[in-house]
Amino acid sequence: METVDTVVIGAGVVGLAVARELALAGCEVLILEALERFGTQTSSHNSEVIHAGLYYPTGSLKARLCVRGKERLYRYCAERGIAHRRIGKLLVACDESELPALAGYAQRSAANGVPLQPLAAAEIRHLEPAVRAVAGLYSESTGILDSHGFMLALLGDAEQAGATLVTHTPVVAGRIEPDGIVLRTGGEEPFELRCRRLVNSAGLRAQALARCLVGFPKQRIPPTFYAKGHYFTLTGSSPFQHLVYPMPDHSGLGIHVTLDLSGQCKFGPDVSGWPSVPDYRFEMGLDAKFYRAIRRYYPDLPEGALQPGYTGIRPKVSGPTEPAGDFILQGQSSHGVSGLVNLFGIESPGLTASLAIAQQVVEDLNG
Repeated sequence: METVDTVVIGAGVVGLAVARELALAGCEVLILEALERFGTQTSSHNSEVIHAGLYYPTGSLKARLCVRGKERLYRYCAERGIAHRRIGKLLVACDESELPALAGYAQRSAANGVPLQPLAAAEIRHLEPAVRAVAGLYSESTGILDSHGFMLALLGDAEQAGATLVTHTPVVAGRIEPDGIVLRTGGEEPFELRCRRLVNSAGLRAQALARCLVGFPKQRIPPTFYAKGHYFTLTGSSPFQHLVYPMPDHSGLGIHVTLDLSGQCKFGPDVSGWPSVPDYRFEMGLDAKFYRAIRRYYPDLPEGALQPGYTGIRPKVSGPTEPAGDFILQGQSSHGVSGLVNLFGIESPGLTASLAIAQQVVEDLNG
């Protein structure tokens, strides 16, 4: 049986960031990816937004790792020539009833160390003439990036430092032994290997993978929920220069305006379902809901201007009627297994926080 020092399961953006951090620290790293390419699920079905860190409860992992990761991400993109833009974001209250919530986000962002500029209705109109709102907050540090270019750079760094990526290699079983963790793969050429350290960064399958490990305390595995969201694209040129977000709803950040680096405007995501298994098919019949939500802040949206775009699925640890869960970075101090870190519920702002998550994982493994 082959033995390697460290295995990272999952080659999404967080798995690649962790593998890079470990390889740069001198570890022998093998990355196992179930699918045919890296970053084909959660990491490539999102808004490609660099979040500021204003939404998340103060002191939470999401807040701390988002703020820390954001600055590392901007530096990394600049150093590596990865396309990105510090575009800025408007968080807007569409009517007077939303002003208390807006004030609450201003207080939370200040506590999180994220400066925001208050905006009156006229100032919003000046920045974004198409937007109608009674008040808002402006986040200068919100941005967008080329997520695929970011993942390519992470993989390149990891491989240059000695890491190896193997695709088409799902991990289907494992067992915890006194001298390491034994993994068994599926696919066309299944094999077993032993590793001293394991990082479970399997995203949508992270909980299922943990349940496959014989000897792991199953009571330490959180529940699994999949929140599905849709994106529509805007035909023609965009009337927006910044990202525009309405007040968040219970399940997410609301159907908001994002722009990609080419200037294409898209709206989303909604939270349109909680499937029992990941399903990326685009559901028809959501147009009316999107038009209604978008016209609250963009009343001049023309009829017929929205075209179906794509879907994304968030791996969540809390259900539709529960408060949003935090990231779970679960190491030996939590579950008692030496050399194992599970990453559960790494949804937004996981892309923004990826470099900080990686740093935290390596610290936990070395601690």
